[in-house]
Amino acid sequence: MRPGVVVLACVCLFVLGAAPPGGRPLPTRMADTGGGTQLITAVADRTGATRGTVTWWELRRGRWVRAGTAPARFGANGLVRGIERRQGTSTTPTGLYSLPYAFGIKAAPRGTAYKYRRVHRDSWWCQDNRSRSYNRWTEPRAADCRAAESEHLITYAGQYAHALVVGFNYRRPVRGRGAGIFLHVNGRGATAGCVSVPGADMRRILRWVDPARKPHIAIGTTAGSTAITQY
Repeated sequence: MRPGVVVLACVCLFVLGAAPPGGRPLPTRMADTGGGTQLITAVADRTGATRGTVTWWELRRGRWVRAGTAPARFGANGLVRGIERRQGTSTTPTGLYSLPYAFGIKAAPRGTAYKYRRVHRDSWWCQDNRSRSYNRWTEPRAADCRAAESEHLITYAGQYAHALVVGFNYRRPVRGRGAGIFLHVNGRGATAGCVSVPGADMRRILRWVDPARKPHIAIGTTAGSTAITQY
């Protein structure tokens, strides 16, 4: 999803999704955490928000512990339930998703254990609904995938310096629902549907995620029909 088109000047200083004093950590209040021992949560206070908080958690001796947190940016038009999302709406899909692999224009941060794919000049992400490669990395660009309906990954030098693929609409893609949803480095403002964090935090996340611990990402709001606790 083409990143970063809306410039926002304010800085988010609050932490969403953290346990209140004496309360239960967010993962323990969720319906599902993906079955692994690592979880990333991305939480906004309402569906119309373009800012919120990303927190990464790990299960230690049977207890979920917060390992890190960062201010987050969401789609320019806020968040929407993943099963209701439409392509081109600049909305971030809520739900619980796998993290298939990491990628980046820059080399993987030292200590990264996750599968990491380097971006080259002929690396594309196909978003063409007519293509057999819909919602897939192609290198070079697939013959049936129009350039105007694809992302030339290397052109987003800042945002895709480092990223994680979010498994939204990935395993069995539904045409028209959306393609190219990532956790990536901040651009100039809100995203076109991805979740973004500062570059230093993205590098921390990549050094932290461990494929053996089956990490997932949950995206949602603090309450309502898109509440993160329902995923």
